[in-house]
Amino acid sequence: MREKAFMRQRRVLVLGGGGREHAIVWKVNKDDKNAKIYCIPGNGGISLLAECYNIDLHKFDDIVKFIKEKEIEVVIVGPEAPLVKGIADVLRGNRCVVLGVSQRAALLEGSKVYAKNFMTKYNIPTARFKECNSVEEARKYLSDLQAKGIEKTVVKADGLAAGKGAVVCDSLKEANSVVEKFMVEKIFGSSGERVVIEEYLSGEEATILAFCDGITIKPLVSSQDHKRAYDNDEGPNTGGMGAYAPTPVVDDVVWEKIEKNIFTNFLYGLQQEGIDYRGVIYFGLMITPDNEPKVLEFNCRLGDPEAQVVLPLLETPLVDIAYHVEERKLSTVGVELSKKASVCVVMASGGYPGDYEKGKEIFGLEKVEKEYKDVIIFHAGTEKKNVDGRERFFTSGGRVLGVTAIGEDLASTLNKAYKAVGAIYFEKMHYRRDIGRKALKLTAKA
Repeated sequence: MREKAFMRQRRVLVLGGGGREHAIVWKVNKDDKNAKIYCIPGNGGISLLAECYNIDLHKFDDIVKFIKEKEIEVVIVGPEAPLVKGIADVLRGNRCVVLGVSQRAALLEGSKVYAKNFMTKYNIPTARFKECNSVEEARKYLSDLQAKGIEKTVVKADGLAAGKGAVVCDSLKEANSVVEKFMVEKIFGSSGERVVIEEYLSGEEATILAFCDGITIKPLVSSQDHKRAYDNDEGPNTGGMGAYAPTPVVDDVVWEKIEKNIFTNFLYGLQQEGIDYRGVIYFGLMITPDNEPKVLEFNCRLGDPEAQVVLPLLETPLVDIAYHVEERKLSTVGVELSKKASVCVVMASGGYPGDYEKGKEIFGLEKVEKEYKDVIIFHAGTEKKNVDGRERFFTSGGRVLGVTAIGEDLASTLNKAYKAVGAIYFEKMHYRRDIGRKALKLTAKA
């Protein structure tokens, strides 16, 4: 079946329904206009490029049945939860090419405790930490830190928490409060039954996304996410309010250290543990003031919104890469990357990341599509409806749109992205106005 896939129309299924998945669908369509693309469940914007079907992502049997009916050869998995539950193993058992890691590999994202122990065992630079299996153990450890005069920490829920399970705490009082919410109030359910308490690392965060077949790592362009809801990194954590690529904090010196101390040790660890890793690896890094990259977290899939800035800069067809990853022949394909800059500004519903309303009509999308060159609107939380004989888009999620611009340099690309954002409107929308600002300052100093 894999040989035939190269000879006829490619049939590709993308799993997920957010901005990341729209970026994946867009990339597959851009690479091959003749490809037949399906998406489960998709969203309003994705439906313009792919056939969308409302199937539960956790009902693997239904997905397998759909794949067989549609004769799909390639599946690209967007979100983490199905990977942690083993969807890639099920699909490979049904002779699919899957860009998505095995259940065992996904534990590197599914358990912070497992990931931190893996880093320690294989000398991957990271923050010092303590695994706490009870609220009493966590409180005692925080008390011990207080006795040492340490106030600032990071508290992380062990399991999946939709990108909101890591909290930087400025005081031990705040850390104890977070522990209470995770372990006693169980705001993330079973994901917070164990916590990791880490030392706080100062510096600049960066994301390195890469393809990995367990033998070879081929990175994409470096990027930087903006997690906090409001300007100047204020407000609560979100799933991500914007990103840009590349980031100046990952210069040639830092890249060399990443390759030597992180990529090499990560691959060695996979091979020593016998982990089948075929998919995407996300290295969430802190670049310390002395230019040392340290791993904050692993994710086992494309980041969101990082995918919305790095995929437009990937020049090699994504499906081709998927085939090479599946066959563990990643070393034989060239992953070509654009030298341009890319910026994504996320437009969110009022109240996000807390309670927010849905069903607000979105205006200005057609204007941006027609009048703004090198701007792509990735839909994250939208629904398409036919109203009075014409298609209209309405909000259906917290993060609604990712407005991505591509240009020759960061400054002009930022300007282009924010001009496009200014042409779009929906009631109570909000977005950060400082995406990439720190990068401009760093570039000016260089």
